[in-house]
Amino acid sequence: MTTSSDNHPLPKGTELRGKWNGKLYRLERLLGLGSNGQVYLATSGNRTGYAVKIGHEAAELQGEANILASLDHSQKDRSPFLIDVDDALVNGKKVPFYVMRYIPGVPAKTYLKQHGSHWLGVIGYRLLDRLSLLHEAGWVFGDIKSDNVLVGEYGRVELVDFGGASAIGRSVRQFTEIYDRGYWSAGSRTADPGYDLFAVALLWLHALDGKRLIQLTRTLLPQNRHPRELMKLVRSHSALKPLEGWMEMALNGKFESTKEASREWREQVRISKTPKSPSDRIPGWMAGLLGAAIVLSMTVTAIWLYQ
Repeated sequence: MTTSSDNHPLPKGTELRGKWNGKLYRLERLLGLGSNGQVYLATSGNRTGYAVKIGHEAAELQGEANILASLDHSQKDRSPFLIDVDDALVNGKKVPFYVMRYIPGVPAKTYLKQHGSHWLGVIGYRLLDRLSLLHEAGWVFGDIKSDNVLVGEYGRVELVDFGGASAIGRSVRQFTEIYDRGYWSAGSRTADPGYDLFAVALLWLHALDGKRLIQLTRTLLPQNRHPRELMKLVRSHSALKPLEGWMEMALNGKFESTKEASREWREQVRISKTPKSPSDRIPGWMAGLLGAAIVLSMTVTAIWLYQ
């Protein structure tokens, strides 16, 4: 059982020495605090850039570590997620922890607010790429929400907090209600790739049209919650309208695989970026007002659209 004292953050400078591997980690600051553990930025010797997760339940934490290990096994061309798994004594109490590489970034919703919705194409594609790898390894993320999707420089995307991940075919272990397809009468809470894809569609609705989405949840009766109500928001939002086809397929569970969803996303973004007629082109005098941020996002978009 988790108590309030279990959730009390540890002070800066707290040291964890692994009982089995003997490595020493110094906690620098709290990165996140949740029901199943705490995550800290940490250093080890002269090296920085570690994220240490301290859990309340050893079995649950080991399950997360196993998921990260399976991802590392399937992605040998990338830097490993998981660095160390061990136990340490903290204030005389044994606590389980694991160490992963620190991923700098901000929640997806924050990133789009700061940098503009023109980044949606890039970060949406990269999120689907991450999910495709996870699904191929036999897992569903489950608790997709803005705080668990971090976006870094040039729209790099990483998933964080695998505490809600579930093996495909099992029940979803952890979810956030507004992103849950069961809440919207769109399917079961069985872990399958479609569950994550539904949540991705809700992620973009929440990130770009959060006020209307929240209002919808407050006014709809439970029996009236349905993807068709969400599609009304999509069709009336300028940044989401070009992705209407993708959103409708994701909300209604029509994709056969995450790879198909990724290809379709890329294609719909490509079409939306192609001027339909000379009148659709941006006048020269206006182009100068778009700013360096939009130029950068379009450059990055072009790289992955046409590579």
